[in-house]
Amino acid sequence: MKYALIGCGRISPNHLTAAINNNLNIVGLCDIVIDKAIKHINDYELQSSTKSYTDYKLMIDHEKPDLIAIATESGNHAEIAKYCIKKGIHLIIEKPIALSLNDADDIIELSKKYNVVVSACHQNRFNKSIQKIRESLEQQRFGRLFHGTAHIRWNREKDYYIQAPWRGTWEQDGGALMNQCIHNIDLLRWMMGNEIDEVFAYTDNLKHDYIEAEDLGIAIVKFRNGSYGIIEGTTNVYPRNLEETLYIFGEKGTVKAGGKSVNIIEEWMFADNLDNSEEVKEKYKENPPTVYGFGHTPLYANVITSMKNNVSPYVTALDGRNALELVLAIYKSSKDKKPVKLPMKSESTISLSIDFHRETQNDKN
Repeated sequence: MKYALIGCGRISPNHLTAAINNNLNIVGLCDIVIDKAIKHINDYELQSSTKSYTDYKLMIDHEKPDLIAIATESGNHAEIAKYCIKKGIHLIIEKPIALSLNDADDIIELSKKYNVVVSACHQNRFNKSIQKIRESLEQQRFGRLFHGTAHIRWNREKDYYIQAPWRGTWEQDGGALMNQCIHNIDLLRWMMGNEIDEVFAYTDNLKHDYIEAEDLGIAIVKFRNGSYGIIEGTTNVYPRNLEETLYIFGEKGTVKAGGKSVNIIEEWMFADNLDNSEEVKEKYKENPPTVYGFGHTPLYANVITSMKNNVSPYVTALDGRNALELVLAIYKSSKDKKPVKLPMKSESTISLSIDFHRETQNDKN
């Protein structure tokens, strides 16, 4: 199976490692800075037939890959994805799947029209801890769900944004919620029933006056099943990443996943007493070297299986749209200063952008 990667930035090593682990034939790497692609070819000791490109369309024409991963600036995901789908190429799209709901809807519809597999890269769904929690949820061990919380308490300093100036911009990225926090936001929505009635939120830029978007977001989510969600996401934590946690509170169960990327189970209590809490914590913990975790390799394996069997992947393009929609709903609530009803039809980071710096200056005046 011929594989190519578009975008050789910060997350690209995880994609290359997953491709290698799944024995894919890596035929091309593409980046507008070709030295990045060449460096990966050398560092990973890829076969001599692996070519480097600065033009992804040229790479597609020459190499004719079966599967492509898109790991470019977020604002370019949709344009590249739509081009690839029309060429009949299966896709793994880094989060967020797009920056507008219209683009996300186009990706979903095109994937159906051209019968290709498109997976949003929300790899934390494959964490051992998350898989165990999901299993218990599907077994209805929680009983009635009361509420869940997603906390992303991380640190990003100026050098992170200087390294890639598109970060923190409304046109190419969004802020902490869209970039750093969307994985856990995806998990919360997925676990709590997916269907949302209403969102109320505040966002702000308290520390990073050199970026356009937010570095703090706080939201309350009212799910259609009667449960609630709380989201707290920030890149302001001193002096380094503190934690990413997911709590699920139900009538008959309480669970907390924590660690660098919700990769360990810290609390496990169920009324049915079907398993030993300490044994579960020990069996389902992982210790990844970074916040990206180990989920890319099983996500790739699932996509490959889905391609071979012509079935939907475990994490679909619609899942990617759902995560995007919730972040955009938070942005809209913060911008409009009132609750937002879901579903949403056509919003984007551009249409919902807030000039935090102007508002801050006005507040001072």
